[in-house]
Amino acid sequence: MSLSDGKIRWGILGTGFIAGLQTQDLLENGFTVQAVGSRSLDSSKAFAGQHGIPLAHGSYEELVADPDVDVIYVATPHPFHHANALLALNAGKHVLVEKSFTMNAREAREVTAAAAAKGLVALEAMWTRFLPHMVRLREVIQAGTIGQVRKVVASHNQSLPKDPAHRLNDPGLGGGALLDLGIYPISFAFDILGTPSRIHASASMTATGVDRQTAAIFEYDDGAQALVDCELDAASANRALVIGTDGWIDVEHTWYNPVPFTVHAVDGSVVERYEQPVNSRGMQYQAAELERLVAAGETAGTILPPDETVAIMAAMDEIRRQIGLSYEADEAGTA
Repeated sequence: MSLSDGKIRWGILGTGFIAGLQTQDLLENGFTVQAVGSRSLDSSKAFAGQHGIPLAHGSYEELVADPDVDVIYVATPHPFHHANALLALNAGKHVLVEKSFTMNAREAREVTAAAAAKGLVALEAMWTRFLPHMVRLREVIQAGTIGQVRKVVASHNQSLPKDPAHRLNDPGLGGGALLDLGIYPISFAFDILGTPSRIHASASMTATGVDRQTAAIFEYDDGAQALVDCELDAASANRALVIGTDGWIDVEHTWYNPVPFTVHAVDGSVVERYEQPVNSRGMQYQAAELERLVAAGETAGTILPPDETVAIMAAMDEIRRQIGLSYEADEAGTA
């Protein structure tokens, strides 16, 4: 079943790997992808040809000015999200912005404030939030099936390119484990437990000066905790647990993808086994939420409202402060 009526027309800003994944999921699920824009017309034309997109623009400015485009998906590296999102918003376009949403909370506030002032949607593309298994997981928790949630545990560890010049290892491009990988377990902790009262973080750094691995404990006033960790040069099973007073939920490898989960009672018996096949990769659900907001004339939903995106960026700012990781964008805010 299509998740879109096809009336809202999408423009893809950027032609990298993640842009291709999102575009494929859009096209496979009834969405209208009208145009693509790149800093290189050749790159834009190649991407358009690969995906059957009608229009290819040789600049981001041309893309956001296209009158046949309603929504811009910002798929550039995260140091450019702030400028690219503002460019689109100032052209009157709604935006779906890849995570991490921006480089820091200051930039996130500027983007969300601009969207609110113009009555436009600025949605963080944290696709996991909108997947069916996460929808059901929240229902299980809200029903009290596992009692009071006491702890969330989530990891995102991958063995990624070691080249010092690679984007992930380059501080000039917002490199490091936290912004690329840590955003997933951090967002999950926010989803289940909300904004923490206190954060304790630790990290090991690469030779290029970005975080190779980072771990954090989130503490909450009711005594709950979240344990989150990420690493960019060693892989793991990447499972997640939500532990409550009456049981626990075990989300399988890889938890932030559309995977099964099992709800256990406190004695270990199985209360529920959730397993639902998902068409495509699953990135279509975040696009459907954006289209729903636009159709309803709303600028903020309940699954991932703009103020929560800002709070998540603020938490990552605090983690970076504790581990001694700063970026050029931080200095721009103090100039």
